[in-house]
Amino acid sequence: MNFQPLGKRVLVKRVEEATTTASGIIIPDSATEKPSQAEVVAVSKEVSEIKNGDIVLFGKYSGNEVTLKNEKYLVIDTDDIFGIIG
Repeated sequence: MNFQPLGKRVLVKRVEEATTTASGIIIPDSATEKPSQAEVVAVSKEVSEIKNGDIVLFGKYSGNEVTLKNEKYLVIDTDDIFGIIG
C-alpha cells in the first residue's frame, strides 16, 4: 500500500478484540463496540513521536474511516491519540 498521511495525521488499522468470553460465550458483532486501539500503518512526515507498528489508544469517535485495497483503516489526527501502548 502506498499512502502518505499529510499534516499531523497517522493511518491506523483497528486491533480486533476477542469475540468470545473467558467462559466460551460467543459475542455477536452487533453487541460489541468498535475497538479504540489500533496499529499504526503509516505516519506523516510531521509526526516524530509515533512510528509504524506502534499500538495506539485513541478516542471513541476519532478519525475518518477510509477503504484502501478493500481493507478498512482510520486516518487520525495525532491530537486524538491518547498514547502508545507498550
